[in-house]
Amino acid sequence: MATAALAKPSKEIIFEWEGKDRNGKIVRGEMRAGGESMVNSSLRRQGILVSKVKKRRSSGGRSIKQKDIAIFTRQLATMMKAGVPLLQSFDIVARGSTNPRMTKLLNDIRGDVETGTNLSSAFRKHPLYFDALYCNLVEAGEAGGILEALLDRLAIYQEKTMAIKSKIKSALMYPVAVMIVAFVVLTVIMIFVIPAFEDVFKSFGGELPTPTLIVIAMSKFFVKWWLAIFGILGGGLYFFLESWKRSEKMQMAMDRLLLKIPVFGDLINKSVIARWTRTLSTMFAAGVPLVEALDSVGGASGNMVYAQATEQIQRDVSTGSALTTSMTSTGVFPTMVLQMSAIGEESGSLDHMLGKAAEFYEDEVDEMVKGLSSLMEPFIIVILGVLIGGIVVSMYLPIFKLGAVV
Repeated sequence: MATAALAKPSKEIIFEWEGKDRNGKIVRGEMRAGGESMVNSSLRRQGILVSKVKKRRSSGGRSIKQKDIAIFTRQLATMMKAGVPLLQSFDIVARGSTNPRMTKLLNDIRGDVETGTNLSSAFRKHPLYFDALYCNLVEAGEAGGILEALLDRLAIYQEKTMAIKSKIKSALMYPVAVMIVAFVVLTVIMIFVIPAFEDVFKSFGGELPTPTLIVIAMSKFFVKWWLAIFGILGGGLYFFLESWKRSEKMQMAMDRLLLKIPVFGDLINKSVIARWTRTLSTMFAAGVPLVEALDSVGGASGNMVYAQATEQIQRDVSTGSALTTSMTSTGVFPTMVLQMSAIGEESGSLDHMLGKAAEFYEDEVDEMVKGLSSLMEPFIIVILGVLIGGIVVSMYLPIFKLGAVV
């Protein structure tokens, strides 16, 4: 008995099955179970005469992205609004997915719902793809009988959030890509081009100009220590990113720093405010109590400064303070958001006013990204011109000097 009690439960596997229902119609499906016998007994209880059961082969495919979840949410909301039953909706979306991993995920959730698990609980089994906000909204929709409406609202929320992230990435992608290319070009020049010029200069005799000597000395240092330089840079970058990911203090320090960076800090701040107000608006409109809604808002903002401020707001609100008063005491929200929040509280339309604030800041992010794209190009060109142009001129100075002598 003791041995049986300590034994680990068998690992559940996905089985594909085929059989006939009570009407003699051929039916097929998938089920997660500990073995074939469990699949057979479960299907028999449902009145299905099983003809074939086999393990499903593990499928590869690309990883599941936030975009996949957003598309699934939109498809599920559309079909449920059209009156398609939940299980059939899952089956249609799973069959239409081009990503085998997404298909497997949806079939796993469908299997849980089919065996009596409610939808929010089925989603909670996959926290990597469905966060607390997602599950809380689905749970609120199930409890209120308005699941299709909340799925539609959730799809809109995900689409808006993804749009903001995409705009931020597009603003940062160009300068980062150019800097990487510049680093590669400088590396090639230092390791291969300058040593070749140095051999030519040795045949000239005479004294080389100071800028040329400096560049040659830098090249010699780089050629001798390039392995250590790349190792230090790579190791330092890895350590920095891991510390940023794992250390709460590091996250807080970096998030504070990011908000203070000239130009980009304002862009990041507006995007964070847009996500914060959009999330709270969506949760509050779904009927989630304010204190519970604030549980998901801080994490969804994507910034530790605002997450910490949200915790303070939650504590204040839970003791009876007004939302606007609590937001004001944190000192991180702009006047416009505070005013719209106050109007929303007074008029009983907090979700609507926060939604309007989110739309305003989303438009602000869009305009800033457009402005940054045109501003960054000449700025980066000047930097690259100074770096690479300076090296080229330094290497050609001896040739110019020789030409002047001749």
